[in-house]
Amino acid sequence: MTADERDPVVLPPGLRDRVLAASRQARAAGHYVPEVAEVSPAEAFGRSADALHGLLCALREEDWREPVLRDLDVQGLVGHLIGVEYDMHRCLSGDRAVADADHVESTQPVAVRQAGRLPAQTRAEWHHSTRRTLALVSACDPDATFAVHGMRLPLGALLVARAFELWTHDNDIRIATGLPLSAPDAPTLRRMTDLAAALLPYGATRTGLRDPLSVRLVLTGPGGGTWDVAVGAGPAGPTSAGSPDPAAAGSPESACVRIVTDAVAFCRLVANRLGPDQLDLHITGDQDQAAGVLAAACALALD
Repeated sequence: MTADERDPVVLPPGLRDRVLAASRQARAAGHYVPEVAEVSPAEAFGRSADALHGLLCALREEDWREPVLRDLDVQGLVGHLIGVEYDMHRCLSGDRAVADADHVESTQPVAVRQAGRLPAQTRAEWHHSTRRTLALVSACDPDATFAVHGMRLPLGALLVARAFELWTHDNDIRIATGLPLSAPDAPTLRRMTDLAAALLPYGATRTGLRDPLSVRLVLTGPGGGTWDVAVGAGPAGPTSAGSPDPAAAGSPESACVRIVTDAVAFCRLVANRLGPDQLDLHITGDQDQAAGVLAAACALALD
């Protein structure tokens, strides 16, 4: 190697700025490439319901007797989901009695009632109940807010929360019957990650996280994205990192943490099916504050 070859290469002036500008023009910050197709909340719910129905159709007779969650076997868990749909029907029809009903206690009688039935009967009742939910949704004001099982959410958010639960219990059944775990399709997953980010402040309230904290949440893989969320100072909503909002960025006195992890794994954390120590995490900022945010995510589960 000659002395000339050892000399550092001098780059043209402004090259770095031009490369960064071209990158930002090609892809806005916080957006996955290729872009994930958008689906409606009702479509996300329908896709999760169809996926679970496909799993139930593939189960063997003996699989329905496998213990899966709390004191429920698979058939009892599907009964629980039937009960949830029945409460959804009441909610969507304007019945306020289910607004503060307990998610487990309210559905337990329907779960218990499945004992002794043929699995095909339970499966058919559950499938019919999800079709009924979608029929009622089609007649509802999409901008209306509904209350059920302690949740008060806009209709779209409520349907995504239901999609989240169906996917979670789909995987509960898979674990109980020795089947591989499933992931939501990318458009449904993006709806789920959006909702999980939006609800982080409420999880923080549940866990007593009080000090103002600005969180940049980066979820990788199809269906992921980047969100800036303010927690610890009231339930402010998140924004995409591509369109920052001063309210979401936190006050100048707020501490800041950055959490990077896989989108599907984070959703399993939100469903309380994984612990923070089971995630592949990259954290920038105070580790204890980040642990508080992850605990807030776990607190969102209903089970």
